Amino acid sequence: MSVNDAVPSHVSPDLVVDFDFLHPAGSDEDPFLALKRLHNGPDIFWTPHNKGHWVATRGEDICHILSDHDHFSSQSAFIPKSARPPAIPLEIDPPDHMAYRRLLAPAFLPKAISTWSSEARELAISLIEGFRPKGECEFMADFALQVPIIVFLKMCGLPLEHREMLLEWTAAFVRPGNAEIKEETERQRALYIHNLIVERRANPGEDLISRAVNADIGGRKLNDQEAYGLIRGLLGGGLDTVASTMGWIARFLAENPEHRRQLIDDPELIPNAVEELLRRFSVPNIARVVVKDMVYKGVAMKEGEQIFLSACLHGLDTESFENPLEVNFRRSDARTHSTFGQGIHRCPGATLASSELRIFLEEWLKRIPDFRIKPGAAVRTGTGIVHGVLSLPLAWDV
Repeated sequence: MSVNDAVPSHVSPDLVVDFDFLHPAGSDEDPFLALKRLHNGPDIFWTPHNKGHWVATRGEDICHILSDHDHFSSQSAFIPKSARPPAIPLEIDPPDHMAYRRLLAPAFLPKAISTWSSEARELAISLIEGFRPKGECEFMADFALQVPIIVFLKMCGLPLEHREMLLEWTAAFVRPGNAEIKEETERQRALYIHNLIVERRANPGEDLISRAVNADIGGRKLNDQEAYGLIRGLLGGGLDTVASTMGWIARFLAENPEHRRQLIDDPELIPNAVEELLRRFSVPNIARVVVKDMVYKGVAMKEGEQIFLSACLHGLDTESFENPLEVNFRRSDARTHSTFGQGIHRCPGATLASSELRIFLEEWLKRIPDFRIKPGAAVRTGTGIVHGVLSLPLAWDV
């Protein structure tokens, strides 16, 4: 615990826990189990790490805090706070939130979802058929960082050759790393977004970004800061979470052939299996800000303090789900997970993300029903704002 991090005087000593969400003990082996250990302590506690903040560990509180914008603001959704413009609509509270969210809505209507899901399926089949004869692949580079990312870039009208650059910038933001590198990548990303705004206003197309930054909001156009925040929010949400989730699912199935066989024998289980796997491997870590001095469940909180909310702490809570570490494709309440958030801030791309995960399972298991971690190869994972799989070498018989 850093001596430079102070514990506020209103925080009871018995509620102080040495926890760093960027480097939780045991996260190299399994970041989900590393966080689940927090269930052995206070339901809500204070950590001095990362400038000091609260942590809510129970599913009931996580769901409540995510939905209660009157007491817990979204204005700083990442820990620690920064001076950057807010990501829109993620870091916007009501009543302004809905006006911004409506700008994105047309891209996620059923007709649009159907179009992009078809695109994802065609791409998934092409990629799998390309490496299937080789008997192996690096799943993240060869598939997970291709299908959802390419679909997202096409939705936004961004060049596919920008994929690697954008993924590097996103990884620098969501994972722990050198502060100077983070600052430089943020500067590069800011310049990229600024140039994108200028270009899409001068030459608007039919893509998501063009429509959003040129749309009317309250009888006016978005200003530069709003447009920047909107694009930043899109890039942040579209370039990591689905790929990371796909990685955890592929790893689980590689190590659990009996679960693979269930889905192969009964493909109708796949939609609920997606929800169950999203629950078991919930990747996002997010935050809220205390709106005003208050006492929540006996804990005194002060205005401006942040509270850390990890979706996996809800998904793995024994008070929320029976036998939460067990993956049960027939679980009836699987879809109540918090992977896509709760309340008005539920991810607008949730339906497309679930569709892409379903397509992955359908098309992969048809073509590569039996696969495993490549013998002698190492799986690399990471944590931070998102629990990610960095490298997943897979192999199968041909």
